[in-house]
Amino acid sequence: MVGKSIQQLFADAGCDGWLCVLDIDGAAEVHVGGDDLVVAASVFKVAIAVEVFRQADAGHFDLQDRVHIRPNARTAGPTGFSTFADEVDASIRDLTRMMLVVSDNAATDILIDRVGLDRVRATLTELGLKVTAIPFSLQAMLDSIGQDARFTDWAELTHATATARSADESQDLQERLWSSRAMQPEHAIRTTPREMAQLLRLIWRDEAGPAEACAQVRQLMAQQVTKNRLAMGFQRDVRVAAKSGSEVLQRFR
Repeated sequence: MVGKSIQQLFADAGCDGWLCVLDIDGAAEVHVGGDDLVVAASVFKVAIAVEVFRQADAGHFDLQDRVHIRPNARTAGPTGFSTFADEVDASIRDLTRMMLVVSDNAATDILIDRVGLDRVRATLTELGLKVTAIPFSLQAMLDSIGQDARFTDWAELTHATATARSADESQDLQERLWSSRAMQPEHAIRTTPREMAQLLRLIWRDEAGPAEACAQVRQLMAQQVTKNRLAMGFQRDVRVAAKSGSEVLQRFR
């Protein structure tokens, strides 16, 4: 009954929607298309954060270790280090903070390089998340969009978009982007609503890794600056810890 009401809300909003809500301590659940494969957008960054804190807890590196970030080696994005004009040093802890709090793409790819996608995949498998897949970095994903739009890479596509001379040209570029492989779940960074809800439940129950690692993920998610999404559905005295995700031109958040 609740699921049908939610489906109607999606219909009234003129959109397709997928949702899964799981009781943290029990078996209760509500879902609409909970097992459908979907493009993960930036919600996959939660899995990267889990791996960062698991590896730090295991002693593979110190969260205070410094990383030097150069402007010409940063993954594109609308927030965080992706937008910086100059060289900067940051700790692994603060790179993780930037990834979760402002959905920084540059920070995400630096962390992916540090922990390794093979280890992220192994952890997802260990946690029972068999459908969720992170086959490539954000830079590789963005460049594949540019190539599918018949450009050399993402930078060339964004330049063409910024210098489009007519509405028709802009529309054509938009259509090429939305038909790219990265916008199709079977070829993209992907998950299901249920598996993302399961990951969050594991984090909240200190079962996604050591208790301290899970606590640090929760702490950073509670600091997310995007407050106009899930948080809008609750009263002000309700504390929301979340991760936003969108798929739109020049804004992968």
